Amino acid sequence: MQKDRKISRRAFLAAAGGTLVNIGLPGVFIKLADADQRTLAAEIRPDGRPRLPPGQMAIQKIQNMGGSPGTATVANWYLRVHGEVERPVVLSYPELLNLDQVDIICDIHCVTGWTLLDSRWRGVRLTTIMDRVRPLKSGGFVIFEAAAGYTSNVPISEIRKENVILAHSFSGETLPRENGAPVRVVIPDRYFYKSAKWLEAVKITAIDVPGFWESQGFSNSADPWKEERFQQKP
Repeated sequence: MQKDRKISRRAFLAAAGGTLVNIGLPGVFIKLADADQRTLAAEIRPDGRPRLPPGQMAIQKIQNMGGSPGTATVANWYLRVHGEVERPVVLSYPELLNLDQVDIICDIHCVTGWTLLDSRWRGVRLTTIMDRVRPLKSGGFVIFEAAAGYTSNVPISEIRKENVILAHSFSGETLPRENGAPVRVVIPDRYFYKSAKWLEAVKITAIDVPGFWESQGFSNSADPWKEERFQQKP
């Protein structure tokens, strides 16, 4: 997500009626045909929720949402896992590749209104890393720390799901730089600003600390099926 601009509600909810859609962020999105949108809207996931969350439109290609990639490469990238854990670790890129690898196919949902269906990722489940560092009972939350000071946050229960991974590959290829290389988080069932790109560290904490977008008024829970785009005002 881009760090130097706020996204207004009008910007990402407007102009969804045509094939080419501009929602006020980098690029013009190519959405699926209206008939396909209606078909998707009728599909139901195994958990009983509609496949296409309310307010979303399916598009054909993942979007580059901007941001600051930092300087890490596969040669010098390291991941620090620290905080409320028994055994903090620092993993190099080769060490990450030596852990159990998984391939997932999932739908991803951007808070700006687009959904990419059947996206393919390869990486390491967060549960694999958590089993290694052993979070303390006091560690109820996770802070993802990325390049240029970007952060996002989720309850630790979220990263225990099997479809939450640290991804190094996308669509059968090494993860592109603009999409978060060397390594990014993928949390399919939250709006995608939770899935921090250019990941540098994972911190387990006793208290919930709002991330970059969360501290600017975006939803802390970010559930696409509840349309939790913004914080609820009292």
